[in-house]
Amino acid sequence: MLTLEAVSKRFGGRTVLDGVSLRLGAGEYVAIIGDSGIGKSTLLNVIAGLETADAGQVIFQNNELTRMSDDALAVLRRDNFGFVFQAFHVLPHLTVEENVGLPLLLRKKDKQEIRNKANNLISAVGLAGREASLPRELSGGELQRVAIARALVGAPALVLADEPTGNLDPENALQVLGLIRKLVKESGSAAILATHSAQAAAGCDRVYRLSGEGLSRVG
Repeated sequence: MLTLEAVSKRFGGRTVLDGVSLRLGAGEYVAIIGDSGIGKSTLLNVIAGLETADAGQVIFQNNELTRMSDDALAVLRRDNFGFVFQAFHVLPHLTVEENVGLPLLLRKKDKQEIRNKANNLISAVGLAGREASLPRELSGGELQRVAIARALVGAPALVLADEPTGNLDPENALQVLGLIRKLVKESGSAAILATHSAQAAAGCDRVYRLSGEGLSRVG
């Protein structure tokens, strides 16, 4: 599904990614661990086509991202990727149902289809009955569940989770990580978890460490 070959990325005179290679198949859930600031978020952005690699190849489902236009990349992300962020990024003026259904709205799906799929995911993440709630009425753990439901509502081929438990207490963190794994495995998607926590990475199929020497498997 996803292949990275010797990917490098520089910002100014600083090398952030140096010769990173990775292969990921459908149904796999892998973790990329490393210290804060080492380049984990940059790597996810390169995979998603939000940043352009300075060298190497990023190939997703036979599409070489480095050769695609910005418009084509935007369509690829919309139709194939789901994102879970540490900061949630829910829209404060939209209800839980509207936030979760937003990716399908952007794809111009039928309103009833959006409602049905959004409510199914809301129930799956344990928020049934909160469909009409606004983000200000939810706890941090509940907001992260909304973010996970939104990431998965469009049945993405690839889920990218960037420090999704960084703002959560240990109990909610474990629940959120278990939920991501469960829903990804059930849907047959692939997922990459970027985290500084070895504990968070423990539930993944494979674990890689990102360092100045590139990406190396550690578990």
